[in-house]
Amino acid sequence: MPGQGLPLRVATLLTGLLECLGFAGVLFGWASLVFVFKTEHYFEELCEPDVGPMGNVTGEADCKAQDERFSLIFTLGSFMNNFMTFPAGFIFDRFKTTVARLIAMDWAVATPRGRTLALSTLPSGQHFPSPVVRFRFLYTSATLTIAFTSADSALLLFLAMPMLTVGGILFLITNLQVGNLFGKHRSTIITLYNGAFDSSSAVFLVIKLLYEQGVSLRASFIFLSVCSAWHVGRTFLLMPRGHIPYPLPPNYSYGGFCVRSLHSRTDTTEGEKNTAESDKVEMQTKEFPPAKEETVEPGRKQEHRSFWRYALSQRFACHLVWLSVIQLWHYLFIGTLNSLLTNLAGGDRALVSTYTNAFAITQFFGVLCAPWNGLLMDRLKQKYQKEAKNTGSSATTVALRSAVPSLALTSLLCLGFALCASVPILPLQYVTFILQVISRSFLYGGNAAFLTLAFPSEHFGKLFGLVMALSAIVSLLQFPIFTFIRGPLQNDPLYVNVMLVLATVLTFVHPIMVYWECRQEWGSPATA
Repeated sequence: MPGQGLPLRVATLLTGLLECLGFAGVLFGWASLVFVFKTEHYFEELCEPDVGPMGNVTGEADCKAQDERFSLIFTLGSFMNNFMTFPAGFIFDRFKTTVARLIAMDWAVATPRGRTLALSTLPSGQHFPSPVVRFRFLYTSATLTIAFTSADSALLLFLAMPMLTVGGILFLITNLQVGNLFGKHRSTIITLYNGAFDSSSAVFLVIKLLYEQGVSLRASFIFLSVCSAWHVGRTFLLMPRGHIPYPLPPNYSYGGFCVRSLHSRTDTTEGEKNTAESDKVEMQTKEFPPAKEETVEPGRKQEHRSFWRYALSQRFACHLVWLSVIQLWHYLFIGTLNSLLTNLAGGDRALVSTYTNAFAITQFFGVLCAPWNGLLMDRLKQKYQKEAKNTGSSATTVALRSAVPSLALTSLLCLGFALCASVPILPLQYVTFILQVISRSFLYGGNAAFLTLAFPSEHFGKLFGLVMALSAIVSLLQFPIFTFIRGPLQNDPLYVNVMLVLATVLTFVHPIMVYWECRQEWGSPATA
């Protein structure tokens, strides 16, 4: 293999997988953490005693306000998880991998006044003007904040959870490019990383189980804080300073601030930059040939126009609706799971704990479910590429056609999950858990893979961030929906579930539209 060998690439893949699995998407194990918080009496002052007709306290306390507070924290955290991918995508595209990862971590680079360090040098040759360059730690600050909170300072969770999610999404974005190192298996690896992101929710289950065995919440989160050394090591030893281009140029090398000398690293970086730029232009011309009037414009202006061209396209809009509706279902289910299980179990805490553990365990298997989606897309793409040689179809049409089954299957899985979640039978929720984790794994893996196939690679970070940010605005509906169910509907979500199921059926429009677009273009000659 030209460039750096297979062992280093596999090491990058496996360590990145472990990083996403252990840290990136832990927020979505929220149900397990809420159980611990309730045991620790967080927001318990919001519970009201159940007063009987004679003025006597009877039965369980009414903790509707407590559940709403936890739901609001999850809503804010999940919103920031998606919304902040937009600026994170711009940071990743503009300032490259190292800067993005340093922002995610707690890392400071101090330099004498008037000088700059190699770490503060941007790929464009610019320098940070500040004498002290400090990237404020998001992930570790969040874990330390949670570690030192208590029932008296529970409001700090409103700060900690969004920080935790933003740091995690930066880890995911910077790791997705590792798929470029493996050519034809690119979509499989992208979906594998997204599956690891989903499976990381099991971290909060481990914390819950350790808590039940006597390990304090503080000790668990301090341990997570210490693990920042892992992120620092990967950033400087295994991750590229810039971007991993696709397709990979000959003799490509990456990462390793300590692997080669500064002089050789500078030469290699410049070579990578020139090769990557030429590959970007070639790939953009091949997959999305510009109109005649665009070819005369300066390169910078053309790139800016092309981004908004794709961002305002019908293809992107349909994909945004598809993602937003399915994601709303998942966020609403995860954020209200503890309350749902409490109602179905009649307040039995032991039963609620059992089902919470079952849910978290199924989440762990997301890393095993997601690659099947990418494998399906890769195999179909290879098949359609062979057919395209005979028909002369464009590379874009081949890529889009391979994504249609993935989009349709994801919608079908979500519909099954939604139907099961709408039936108020406690044992049926085991089936709901299974369908939910498979659907969610297919959703985010398919989302990232579709964006890489349907749009130019140089805009991936921005488009990925934009679609996640806009879908985050839709996800804010989960809190008013939860409040509406707990209030006017008196814990009867039937009407809300019916509306959401109908909205899920509408998500099948997206794969149909993509298929129709491919059907019209299939067989048309590719533009040179």
